[in-house]
Amino acid sequence: MRTTAYRACDLCEAICGLELQFEDGALAAIRGDAADPFSQGHICPKGNAIIDLEADPDRLHVPMLREGSTWRAIGWDEAFALAGSKLAAIQQAHGPASVAAHLGNPNVHHFGHIAYLPSLLKLLRTPNIFSASSVDQWPHQFTCSQMYGHQFLLPIPDIDHTDYFLMLGANPMASNGSLMTAPGIPRRLKALTARGKLVVVDPRRTETAAIASQHIPIRPGGDALFLIALLQAMQRIGPPRVDAYAGRLAGLDTALAAINAIDTTALEAETGIAMEVVSQVASDFLAAPRAVAYGRMGVSVQPWGTLCQILLQLINLVSGNLDRVGGSLPNEPAMPITGPGTNPGTQGRWRSRVRGLPEFAGELPVACMVEEIATPGDGQVRALLTCAGNPVLSTPDGRALDEALEGLEFMVSIDIYINETTRHADLILPPASPLTQDHYDSIFNAFAVRRVARLNRALHPRRDDECADWEIVNGLGTAYAASAGKQWQPLPPPRDLIAMSLARGDSGMDLAALDAAPHGLDLGPLRPSLLARLQTASGCIECAPPALLAELARFAARERCDIANDGLRLIGRREVRSNNSWMHNAPRLAKGKPRHQLLMHPGDMTARGLQDGERVAVRSRIGEIRTEVLGDASLMPGVACLPHGFGHGRPGIQLARASTLPGESYNDLTDPLAIEGGCGNAALNALPIEVEALP
Repeated sequence: MRTTAYRACDLCEAICGLELQFEDGALAAIRGDAADPFSQGHICPKGNAIIDLEADPDRLHVPMLREGSTWRAIGWDEAFALAGSKLAAIQQAHGPASVAAHLGNPNVHHFGHIAYLPSLLKLLRTPNIFSASSVDQWPHQFTCSQMYGHQFLLPIPDIDHTDYFLMLGANPMASNGSLMTAPGIPRRLKALTARGKLVVVDPRRTETAAIASQHIPIRPGGDALFLIALLQAMQRIGPPRVDAYAGRLAGLDTALAAINAIDTTALEAETGIAMEVVSQVASDFLAAPRAVAYGRMGVSVQPWGTLCQILLQLINLVSGNLDRVGGSLPNEPAMPITGPGTNPGTQGRWRSRVRGLPEFAGELPVACMVEEIATPGDGQVRALLTCAGNPVLSTPDGRALDEALEGLEFMVSIDIYINETTRHADLILPPASPLTQDHYDSIFNAFAVRRVARLNRALHPRRDDECADWEIVNGLGTAYAASAGKQWQPLPPPRDLIAMSLARGDSGMDLAALDAAPHGLDLGPLRPSLLARLQTASGCIECAPPALLAELARFAARERCDIANDGLRLIGRREVRSNNSWMHNAPRLAKGKPRHQLLMHPGDMTARGLQDGERVAVRSRIGEIRTEVLGDASLMPGVACLPHGFGHGRPGIQLARASTLPGESYNDLTDPLAIEGGCGNAALNALPIEVEALP
């Protein structure tokens, strides 16, 4: 018997609506949900791959205990008791900092993780909390905390109504959108280029640049100088258009004076972009009825991430497009993530033990995690909790972290696989399928390009021997509290918590309304709300936060480069069939031509005597990998490009399909000392490398 159910995809930020078909209770087919008012039937290859995830024979269902190099299944009560007692004993002997936690990217996609883990982390009272956020979007969050008073008062590009979209370091045709939840991005971009202009600034002619109105190649790491030159050019055209913010701006003159003091005469030598091009972009941006500037991964994960994000906010502000329809506006989600009771994004309440890096939003930069484990002394990390993360492949100097994990006294992982990281765990606690759990996307509804809401109901019961993710967190907290002699109150099931969270908002939305809308609800377009929601102490937009002035001073003192003599710089790339490191075991995504190779401009290959398909050594300051190289004229000269998430050929992993894939880890090259200056986000892009043929 075939039945049909509806649910949003939880594999990436686009949260596309899915129609799932079951045959005798087993998932048999998936297609886009044409009745979803937001995604309107769009689906990418990852959505279809949910079938592979559901049926994956390598997926774990019950707790697994490692005994030497072998694993055996144990019961949930035994597993919780073991984890709780071990973590409590290590902290009792060595202090709260001796236990650390690392949270991976999937945590933000699952209500049973993101809503429940904070209570467990608060119970542990450790300063050593790390997450994928600091190899991703910290500069966005930090900028919003500095300028608007809250890390999640994040203005979203109003892609459906803008006439001019300036996009830096983003490739939504491959990523489906990021910090800009926009399902059906090809349709939205096609509509944009039909009525206006899309300008992509990127070292590579990406899938998005290929459909853009204009592609401007830029040297990796050159974005800050480009944006400074753009702001200067805008001011030469006319004064800031800030009447809409009258009385609500603090420090704009100070910010613009500091920006205007930066020398941009070396723009073309450092970035490859002529000043005439910048002047034209400034003129077109200001002439457009509605315009928006936006930068994503290529802008955030480089040495000037925070500076770039503040400059982008100022470009939208001085052009009058901040908090304006067709510009950039924060969403007003039915489930609020700003306001009373939420974390505004504090910084510097404590610092890391070894390098003294400041905390942001309750976490330390993940770039310092390996040293906190490997460096002896008081406060050394001796035990680790990981949740839905694979930092060996996703964080700087993964090879050193791989080695450091071997020396831990205890490690427990909430994960569905034995992968490159969890193979070091003593205990793995696998959550049941998301399809067995109620879910509300608290984050990506809040970052969407329209105001939307959707409750995802459990589609079938879980097995008797499985636990939901929220039950695992509650079980760990209960067991740890009992061993540590602390008070702990388990949280109620997701449906109850979702109802409570909705009640905190002022949308009037409740579970009854969501239950009655299985395809989700469209609550309307984005609308101005930023000025009414500012959480700064002054009640104003802080245009010259300390981070801007400090980063501008650091930028003015930078070691300048000339792209003609600067050597190779490495950047990452995203494939629509890839989702970081953990989707490579899905046959639907892993099939087809290899996608792991290093790409280089043909001229750079000729200069080094390299041929297509040749094996090469790629070296950085901290390591070397060996892979194949392919010529690609879509890259500007001097740039090499490598995807991340590969490097599965390591002993002990139990991923049958992924372990056969060629490719090495991007993060065996990235440098933990390379962080951007504002908040400590890892600078994974613009990495200096050398490439040579293997003998």
